[in-house]
Amino acid sequence: MSLKFDNHIPDNNLNFSHSWSLDPDSNFASFSLEDGQETQSIRAQYSHAQIPQYNLRIRDLPAGESPRDKLRQQGAQNLSNSELLAVLAGTGQGAGGLGQIILQELSQGQVDQLKRFQDVTLEELTAISGIGIAKATTILAAIEFGKRVYHLRPSVGTVIDDPAVAAAVLSDDLMWQNQERVAILLLDVKHRLISHQVISIGTATEAPVHPREIFQAALRRGAVRVIVAHNHPSGSLEPSQEDLELTRQLLQGAQFLCVPLLDHLILGKGNFTSLRQTTGLWHEFPQGDR
Repeated sequence: MSLKFDNHIPDNNLNFSHSWSLDPDSNFASFSLEDGQETQSIRAQYSHAQIPQYNLRIRDLPAGESPRDKLRQQGAQNLSNSELLAVLAGTGQGAGGLGQIILQELSQGQVDQLKRFQDVTLEELTAISGIGIAKATTILAAIEFGKRVYHLRPSVGTVIDDPAVAAAVLSDDLMWQNQERVAILLLDVKHRLISHQVISIGTATEAPVHPREIFQAALRRGAVRVIVAHNHPSGSLEPSQEDLELTRQLLQGAQFLCVPLLDHLILGKGNFTSLRQTTGLWHEFPQGDR
């Protein structure tokens, strides 16, 4: 199949017409110019890589039609994912444009297109046609800023009275890491936050830790309540048998030392679960904290 385009240009007493065509099957482009007396023709082979791509910039769109205008008039919450990316990339195209191309290239058919952005790299972004260092770093900075705002860490002295609050304190240390980590929250008798710290950093699948290390840290800081947490880099919140066994050991140690273990959390990829709420271990080993 070939594509042909014709145009006639009147100019005072002269008549010019030109036409050009593309033949994808043979990769040849033809161009001809006729002035009524003579026809000049050019035929050349081309490759798709030689045809420049153009992404419409925001300032090229009529006022009121760009994703940036839509954001200003309707609010960011009313923009599609592709339109938000278009604003970050400085292009005027959301659906069907560069924003949509970024989503398609990175998601590769995943149902949740945004999931891939949780750990996207500079190299992966700049591999997409139309994305250079400037656009890629802007997108990465926006992703990181969003993570920090979403998981705003409560300050020292905050009452930790809910697993969600505890998870928020530890989100920067555990939520998005590629290696398993074990961390603790140290609390006073009124469940106010004294401090938090990472106890162990392991591999992608495990982070060895001994209950002794956890309770030593608690006793050094004068804590009388403890919350333990670790992450699963895969995003799965299902506790392993090792997780459950460690929790049993911690609960037993907490009973002996009279330093109640309030919870054991598992975090990963923006979510968390509480083993106190999802297992019966605290009924087996009452902590006397209520």
